[in-house]
Amino acid sequence: MKQILMLTLATCLTIVAGLAAAQTPSSTRYARQEVLIPMRDGVRLNTVIFTPKTAGEPLPLLLTRTPYGVSDRDAPDQQAYTRPLSDEGYIFVAQDIRGRYKSEGTFQMQRFSRNPADPKAIDESTDTYDTIEWLLKNAPNNNGKVGMYGGSYDGWTSVMGAIDPHPALKAISEQASPADMWLGDDFHHQGAFRLSYGFEYAFMEEAARTDTLFPFGVYDTYDWYLKLGALLNVNKTYFHGKLPTWNDFVSHPNYDEFWRKQGLASRIGKPKVAIQNVAGWWDQEDFYGPVTAYQLWEKGDDKRQNHLVVGPWNHGGWARGDGRKLGNISFDTTTAVDFRQRMFAPWFAHHLKGKGEGNFPEVTSFQTGRNQWKTYTQWPPAGTVKRKLYLRENGQLSFEKPTAGTGVDNYISDPAHPVPYRSRPIEQTYGPGSRWFTWLTEDQRFVQNRPDVLSWQTEPLSEDVAVTGTLLARLFAATTGSDADWVVKLIDVYPETYPREPKMAGYQFMVANDILRGRFYKSFEKPQPLQPDKVETFTVDLHSLDHVFLKGHRIMVQVQSSWFPLIDRNPQRYIPNIFAATEADFQKATHRIFRSATQPSHLELSIMPR
Repeated sequence: MKQILMLTLATCLTIVAGLAAAQTPSSTRYARQEVLIPMRDGVRLNTVIFTPKTAGEPLPLLLTRTPYGVSDRDAPDQQAYTRPLSDEGYIFVAQDIRGRYKSEGTFQMQRFSRNPADPKAIDESTDTYDTIEWLLKNAPNNNGKVGMYGGSYDGWTSVMGAIDPHPALKAISEQASPADMWLGDDFHHQGAFRLSYGFEYAFMEEAARTDTLFPFGVYDTYDWYLKLGALLNVNKTYFHGKLPTWNDFVSHPNYDEFWRKQGLASRIGKPKVAIQNVAGWWDQEDFYGPVTAYQLWEKGDDKRQNHLVVGPWNHGGWARGDGRKLGNISFDTTTAVDFRQRMFAPWFAHHLKGKGEGNFPEVTSFQTGRNQWKTYTQWPPAGTVKRKLYLRENGQLSFEKPTAGTGVDNYISDPAHPVPYRSRPIEQTYGPGSRWFTWLTEDQRFVQNRPDVLSWQTEPLSEDVAVTGTLLARLFAATTGSDADWVVKLIDVYPETYPREPKMAGYQFMVANDILRGRFYKSFEKPQPLQPDKVETFTVDLHSLDHVFLKGHRIMVQVQSSWFPLIDRNPQRYIPNIFAATEADFQKATHRIFRSATQPSHLELSIMPR
């Protein structure tokens, strides 16, 4: 059979967003209508409307807007994601955003550049407003109230609807919305470019109006990206300057006005509607976004309209399946069902129908390790204690500060042999058989013995340690080069004897991680070369966590300087724009991590007292 190298991604992407159609007969409960809704500039957007056939009273509208195609979407009662909402009773609306699938106009990634003072300007906020206005006048039997929901890009469009909302929009559930594509979401993390995701997603969204996979011609993309060489080869050999998003990557390697203007911090003010922010602890694409959105809105939330839900999910995991497991990790309860039935459906029932008391916790978090739902009055929670976990001699990790006057661990980072970010083969992100969806829960033993990965671990814990809230790493480090990447991973090491699940014995479960591109250690806006062999302090934000390291487990920290091909290879020679680096710029470098009394590399954890 001929291998299919180019195929539609509708199935893959709807799985990611939790909207995969069930293999069941079409619904008989809904009348389906497909229309083109005109926007203020005359462009028409393709829209599918599902109206219950037997509604006895006017119903609210629930709207989702997406770049991933709506015409083949199953009825709401045929999807696990929306079935609890369907049981409650709504008019469901799904729309192709402009320039995608059957909608007219030109697609622009995260169209977010409108001048609000210009009544003729358009972006996703105005398209949402115009869509709601049309629906109120033309969707039969609606009660004049609207909600928005969706995950990933659809979560972002929900946020756009809430920033300059139509008066009829009362509540949104934004799930995994990006908040800043340079600081912590899909395309960059703290200055490091997310190569495989940025390359494949830009092609997927902009090579055609519908989603297609890039024709790699190999199964293990690690080899393909390594052979690609320097990033300047992307346009030279493949894209030829035709993909706007890739060109933006090339033109804006630093945190400049282009990226700041796109970020939610530039637009979010007081919450104007009720907002449910939903995140997954092991979201491989957008964990940073919804937590950041919650924190931004929280600054002006004087009516307690802003809420946060975080569960043990990957990207979209709350919307599909039962949520008992993620990869090899078990959570002992149906976390995804809990969300859909106890948090998602009641949210809209209250805000659009007036049902229930509306007593939603400020923060609902699934605490892993102990595997239980917790509620807090804020995030990060009050009452935690900051404790430092120090890198020590002989691979030890301890809450006791080093006392020695000297101490250092070395490794050689070679761009020609980068550390893979997950076990090989590394399948295409959304390709057949891809393990992208659960890579954050993979056993980290696959890299532990590499000479370019350093590991430190505690003795078996004598009591539970609950890390709840923010965490970061401070590395006292130096390099023989003039730039370096610092990857830090916090790992829960299971006991070597684990009767409950024998295959999990000794498992190294990564519970938090991130990367800092060294050139940005002082400023994301103004990078600078590192002075070879000079010790600097590098702060790697590991964001937040709600995890209990159980008695008998160990805590491990790993440090490395490549994470390929998720992150592009750092040449380790400072080039003002890495996208302009040549093969000659890539060099080996020796990196040193210091762990003495005066240079104590450590993690700062938020510990919840017992």
